[in-house]
Amino acid sequence: MSPQKRVKNSQTPKRTSRRSNSYQTNLLAWRQKEDLSNSKGISKNGQNSPVEDFEHADVDEQAEDTLQIAVRYFEKGPFKTSRSKDKTLEKHLKTVENVAWKNGLAPEEIDILLNVTLSGKFGSAVNSRILRCMIPATLISEDSVVKAVSWLCVGKCCGSTKVLFYRWLVAMFDFIDHKEKINLLYGFFFASLQDDALCPYVCHFLYLLTKKENVKPFRVRKLLDLQAKMGKQPYLHALLSLYKFFAPTLISISLPVKKKIYFKNSENLWKTALVAVRQRNQGPSPEPLKLMLGPDNVRPGKRKWNSHSLIPVLNSSSHSKEYETKGMSLSDYLSRNRAFPVDQLKTFPQLLQNIHCLELPSQMGAVLNSSLLLHYINCVRDESLLLRLYHWLSQTLQEECIWYKVNNYECEKEFTNFLDTVIKAECFLQEGFYSCEAFLYKSLPLWDGFCCQSQFLQLVSWFPFSSFSEVKPFIFDRLAQLFFTSTIYFKCSVLENLKELLQNWLLGLSMDIHMKTVTDSSLETTFSGSMQSVFELIHYVGWLSTNALRLESNSTFLLHFVLDFYEKVCDIYMNYNLPLVVLFPPGIFYLSLLSLDSSILNQLCYIMHRYRNNLTAAKKNELVLKTKSEFIFSSKTYQEYNHYLTAMVGCLWTSKPFQKGSYFDPEVFKKIGIAKYKTSLNLIHHPALLSYAVSFLLKECPEERTVNMSSIRGKKWNKYMDYLFSEGLQGLQLFIQSSIHHSSVP
Repeated sequence: MSPQKRVKNSQTPKRTSRRSNSYQTNLLAWRQKEDLSNSKGISKNGQNSPVEDFEHADVDEQAEDTLQIAVRYFEKGPFKTSRSKDKTLEKHLKTVENVAWKNGLAPEEIDILLNVTLSGKFGSAVNSRILRCMIPATLISEDSVVKAVSWLCVGKCCGSTKVLFYRWLVAMFDFIDHKEKINLLYGFFFASLQDDALCPYVCHFLYLLTKKENVKPFRVRKLLDLQAKMGKQPYLHALLSLYKFFAPTLISISLPVKKKIYFKNSENLWKTALVAVRQRNQGPSPEPLKLMLGPDNVRPGKRKWNSHSLIPVLNSSSHSKEYETKGMSLSDYLSRNRAFPVDQLKTFPQLLQNIHCLELPSQMGAVLNSSLLLHYINCVRDESLLLRLYHWLSQTLQEECIWYKVNNYECEKEFTNFLDTVIKAECFLQEGFYSCEAFLYKSLPLWDGFCCQSQFLQLVSWFPFSSFSEVKPFIFDRLAQLFFTSTIYFKCSVLENLKELLQNWLLGLSMDIHMKTVTDSSLETTFSGSMQSVFELIHYVGWLSTNALRLESNSTFLLHFVLDFYEKVCDIYMNYNLPLVVLFPPGIFYLSLLSLDSSILNQLCYIMHRYRNNLTAAKKNELVLKTKSEFIFSSKTYQEYNHYLTAMVGCLWTSKPFQKGSYFDPEVFKKIGIAKYKTSLNLIHHPALLSYAVSFLLKECPEERTVNMSSIRGKKWNKYMDYLFSEGLQGLQLFIQSSIHHSSVP
């Protein structure tokens, strides 16, 4: 025995006791030890054969790390000997499994075990167990994946192993440090689509890997042939949709491009372990992470969430950090390499200088925490980048949040922080994520209206533009159920977020008009169809508001939020250049007109003033609009506005309210004991303005003991009008100036 081995043997008791307590290994020690190639040479020189080496390995097992022994065992195996060797195989399998699920495997270990698995040295059961515990401690080398794919060409592994390997590739896609060499194998992966068992998983992998240069006419023809043979499978539809985006002229068939979840999740086998990897890469957490998922159990139990563990850290690949390990300056590194490491991106000028050679992180979820990278994604508009981000976000929301269904409210704070980050990214990009749309479809029917309330409603406000009739049964009908059965504060929050949703839809459509691409929109509908969706959304909010006001006893607080929504609606034509004017329902108009609150009446006057301006402008341009779009203003809209205008002028100015043909029945006033209702709603006696009239008279004649309302006439009337306007009733002022033509006194 060499002196080196004798030294190791002297430390045997300590190592044995530590190993008996836990299978954890020091991966740093693995990297510092000699290469396996050198270990092989020493083993060959010191032993007669591999079989003898493992038959007499008691001393070596005590001297060397158990994980290193297990990896070397699989690298040299298999060994067809007695039953005791089956026990040895099981022992080493458990060693690899336990270490992988607790600490993850180093890139060198994954490289070796991938070769072992796909070379067919062991049976399919062993290969399956190894692949199921192939969890990276940090990253996966691209070269390891290339070598593993080369084994698929040899054909030594069975079909189930190939399927599991592709599932592993999809799940670990964001942990692979580079993709350039893998993309060179695109033709091999595409040829694998002919295998019916592999086709769904290869499609998923190609969906993540495809770039514009990969789209070729012969591949389009092949996908169309596969679709004709296999039917409209969602995975083939997904790949065709991506191809059509990159090369629309190559695919003539109609494909709805609204993004859905096309693939089954491949991360289930490794889900909890991948969360642990993200948390470990970011740094130590306040509490030790307890994994509830072992290699034989893929159903996760309750666990402590950490929002930071869900969003990967912004790190460059291991190759990009070469300048640090070799003591190179960043400028020297950039002179030799084209890619700019993202972890060195600190300022906006840096982004502008290196936007052509920026190396995005392998884990796309990291961009959510970087405003500079969000700028990059927004400017470059590379669909492959968005697809990677959508894929990561979809898996995180749809699968990682599956515990939400069992009401695990202990993790609400962490989940809330994660949703806040996603919403901030949507606000930054001014665009809703389709992954969040799918998440709402799945989660909203199960939502109780309390947990993460603000975040869920904000996700609704960023819902991508869609056909309202298609979305309503899945989103808005469920929202209405919660709306009517919840508190007034929840109702106000819903109305506020629906106003934001309307604004986001209007901004998107107005940009389409400006760019003249409305007819090629994602809905593939005519412009009038898009306007119809907006109209239906406004009508839906009007229905919600009318019924909510009845339920809440005509609450002034709620009415403020309702009128805030219609402040956005009344200016659609002029502010967004969209040919649409929708008036509020009669129930909202008359309730506002008869309100006891002066701010409500003032807001109503402002909205009516804006409606007048929009309708006047639309009337002037009506002939032009008829030639520009299919949408034509309805005469019913003008008639309805005139009814409202007549009612307001009759109440506030002429003291002749609710003439024949109005929606309101004057007999209601007589039933409640108001005989002189005609003069009870003018600018002096209106319940919302009566206090202003009294204050004005007291200010004008402070010595008077009694207040005479009828004295407000002539010059005093003009002073009273100025007094009202000076009290902040600008809406009333605009309405009177634009809609009432008078000399001085009503």
